[in-house]
Amino acid sequence: MKGLPSCKSDFCSDVHHSAKSALAAGLAAGTLLHVRALFTSVLVCLALLLAAPPAHSFELFGWNPFGSKEEDTEAVPDPLPYEAELSVSGDSDDLASGLKSASLLLQQQNKPPSGEAGLIARALSDRERLVAKLYADARYGGTVDIKLAGIPLETALEQSDLPNARPVKVVILVSPGPAFTFGDVAISARGGELSTDPSFWELSRGDPAGSGKILTAEGRIVNVLRGRGYPKAKIAERRITADHSSNTLAVTLIADAGPQARFGAVSVTGTEVTDPDFVIQQAMLPEGGIYSPEDLARARKRLNELGIFSSIRLVEGNIEGPDGALPITIEVSERKRHVIGAGASWSSTEGFGLEGYWRRRNLFGRGELLSVEGSIGRIGTESFENQEYSAKIAFEKPGVFGPLTSFSTSLEAKQENPDAYKSKSVTYNAFLNRQFSETLNGRAGAEVFYSYDEDAFGDNDYLLVGLPADLTFDNRDDKLNPSKGIFAALFAEPAYDTLNSNAMGFVKGTVSSYYALDEAKRFILAGKVTAGSIVAPSVEAVPASRRFIAGGGGSIRGYAYRNVGPRLNGEVIGGRSLIELSGEVRVRITETIGIVGFVDAGNAYEDSVPDFSEELKVGVGAGLRYFTPIGPLRIDAAIPLDPDQDDPDFALYVGLSQAF
Repeated sequence: MKGLPSCKSDFCSDVHHSAKSALAAGLAAGTLLHVRALFTSVLVCLALLLAAPPAHSFELFGWNPFGSKEEDTEAVPDPLPYEAELSVSGDSDDLASGLKSASLLLQQQNKPPSGEAGLIARALSDRERLVAKLYADARYGGTVDIKLAGIPLETALEQSDLPNARPVKVVILVSPGPAFTFGDVAISARGGELSTDPSFWELSRGDPAGSGKILTAEGRIVNVLRGRGYPKAKIAERRITADHSSNTLAVTLIADAGPQARFGAVSVTGTEVTDPDFVIQQAMLPEGGIYSPEDLARARKRLNELGIFSSIRLVEGNIEGPDGALPITIEVSERKRHVIGAGASWSSTEGFGLEGYWRRRNLFGRGELLSVEGSIGRIGTESFENQEYSAKIAFEKPGVFGPLTSFSTSLEAKQENPDAYKSKSVTYNAFLNRQFSETLNGRAGAEVFYSYDEDAFGDNDYLLVGLPADLTFDNRDDKLNPSKGIFAALFAEPAYDTLNSNAMGFVKGTVSSYYALDEAKRFILAGKVTAGSIVAPSVEAVPASRRFIAGGGGSIRGYAYRNVGPRLNGEVIGGRSLIELSGEVRVRITETIGIVGFVDAGNAYEDSVPDFSEELKVGVGAGLRYFTPIGPLRIDAAIPLDPDQDDPDFALYVGLSQAF
């Protein structure tokens, strides 16, 4: 039996680790060197510091607006050029490719190190990386030999001098050796309950014994114990033995659960304006309850959603007292309180749209938000007086009836001017919002809505008093670029028109779903269904801006904005029911570029129930996506298959995030 090699050199922790610490970092032990030259060791350590990654100039989406990277990179003193080549014995192409990708000597040939000491330091680091790669591939009997100008690395380290030929010839020879499988595997815990079945931890006898599997199992063991109330759980002992006669790896993992804990006192540091008691309230950590990492994660998420902190850390203290109380300190850093933002959109049918906002965060120190918003739409398609405008002031206050309930209110004035009508309206509303779970939210409130509309029915005034409510379910993995999950929203509002003595009710629902066809999430199917109904005496009794009219971006792409629905004398008047269907195939070509093919269909109907005898309007198209850190930039082109009056031959749309 042969044990894994142990390190015998500790001259510089930045250069070399012991076998145990290397295993913890990736089972990358194996650089066996006897160091006889202290002076050379110091030079190598200094070389590592000099070889630190250089600073880069500012980039935006890969574009450098202030000069090239080369211009801003600090010069390396005494650069030593070299040429490296790596060869692997055997015929494992995948392993050879992985080793070449892991090799710093190969990947950084265009960045010469500082002098001979720098090259030696890079070679030492490279050997650990290559051994770690072999271990990850379950090759525990492999060897890595590096020669610098024909001199073995160990000799070069001792004599600290290389021949004068430049560039230095670097040769890396890797003999992978046989692949190992798991042999005897023993797992146990001191305190706490833990499965001892190796297959549960994916360490079954006979399976490939890659080092990553062992590290993953260790992480899972600790996480399971922490999830059962043991915050100080750790791997107390790891014994790994490679049997080179049978090419098997024996593994013994012993965990130490430590004492079980309960949440103790919660304190807050770092607040300047925010009330610490408010932070504790919103965190909702159950003092006296069994310790749970999930409770900590939910607390961090709730605090982050307040939008008032730039950083949040939940620091666990020491377990105290006979009841195992674990104090928690919430360390926060507050964001700037004043925010100014702007956005833009464009489509060939709706023209340009601009919007901006000013926000004051943490208005009174308990997470309040005051915002003033404004927008201008249809720029370029209408004269100034006929463009679309909106202005809004809104106030939000979290934690009004406990940490899961908030209050919001807003006052908004707007002018809408699609081809079908022109509407000037003022809306005031107030809502109580409730978070029922991580994925389910709802709200209910009251609304007063006044509008003056000009459409095919003439000029009309409306004054609606309503009780709106909605419910939202959202478990998407990414709000701007989802690859799995469901988004569903349901809206309902009974209302009464006090000017025209008409009662009416509004209902609308939408569901979107996403499915990735491959593990890399490069091929995604996305679908959306929207349906709505208005119960009212007639279409004319409903304010024009509240009727259902389809068409345009976010509806049926390819058709003119709000130009699909019932008509009167050739003019769209809108309807009392709606159905819209959308399907997309999203393909990610590279890390930054994607393409989309889509089909949209839908229509609006005069009655409160859709008349399916009328054909759906269909639009088809394709789009380009440029993926940025803040979401995909979207460009879509669509063609209406059944255009009507005022519909274009094709339409273009530009925006941020996916269409749905």
